Amino acid sequence: MVSTSDHSQTVESSQQNLAPYSMGYRIKLLSQLFSRKFSEKLEPFGLTPFHWLVLCCLWQEDGLPTSSIGDKLKQVGGTLTGVLDRMEERGLVQRERDSHDRRIWRIWLTDAGRELETILPPISADLREQAMQGFSVTERELLTQLINRAIANLS
Repeated sequence: MVSTSDHSQTVESSQQNLAPYSMGYRIKLLSQLFSRKFSEKLEPFGLTPFHWLVLCCLWQEDGLPTSSIGDKLKQVGGTLTGVLDRMEERGLVQRERDSHDRRIWRIWLTDAGRELETILPPISADLREQAMQGFSVTERELLTQLINRAIANLS
């Protein structure tokens, strides 16, 4: 016979696998909330969170091949190509053929793309601080470690 306590724990445990209580759903909700808030902050610049990600890659290493950006962001080429088209139209990046391999397109920041490096990171940092309000430094580090481990487990 199953005790009431065991039954309650089983029901509670199975509830954690169902939306809106499941870890996957909660992470998706956090991602959507963060993306929505960040989109609102980027909108005055005519940018999306995906533009931000591409800019971050190029701020770290300008002149990356398109494929390297896609690899870093875990994106398929078609999606990235459209984003790069729009960024090029806005004058944030320019594409150039690789001098050693004409099949490769390298993406370079323009002056306008470089200027955003002084403007956008503080906006992102403010949003991160809003999300992490009330978290200790230790909790922030632990959360980052746990998320990274879960990503590695599923990659």
